[in-house]
Amino acid sequence: MELKVTKIGNSLGVILPRDLLIRMRLDKGDSVFITETPDGFRLSAYDEQFAGQMETARTLMRKRRNVLKELAK
Repeated sequence: MELKVTKIGNSLGVILPRDLLIRMRLDKGDSVFITETPDGFRLSAYDEQFAGQMETARTLMRKRRNVLKELAK
């Protein structure tokens, strides 16, 4: 599905088609996640449990940065 970036007020944004909003179970005011993947970006509905897991992962990655660098070699 191709979407165009458009001006919304003083910002830029993408307007999601209604059928996509219905399939993603999104409504006005809902939050979404954008996750970078090797193939591009993934847009998904906000999931509180996933958000907590991602925050835990970020904290661990910051705390163990040196270990992760060594493992990446």
